[in-house]
Amino acid sequence: MRSKIGKIIDKQGYKKKYIAERMDITQSQLSNWISGRSYPPMDKAFKLAKVLNVKVDDLYEEIEK
Repeated sequence: MRSKIGKIIDKQGYKKKYIAERMDITQSQLSNWISGRSYPPMDKAFKLAKVLNVKVDDLYEEIEK
């Protein structure tokens, strides 16, 4: 899976600091989600999708092998 979180945030014109504050997480945590070093727990994934006004499925894309 490849994260599309960063692209969505940038496309919608949000600051990463704003999203981290809305999510009640650190900017470092958000950076890890964006880079794919870690993934949000399901409850946070749904909250992030709601904050960004997208579906949870939109946060990631499948990498074809």
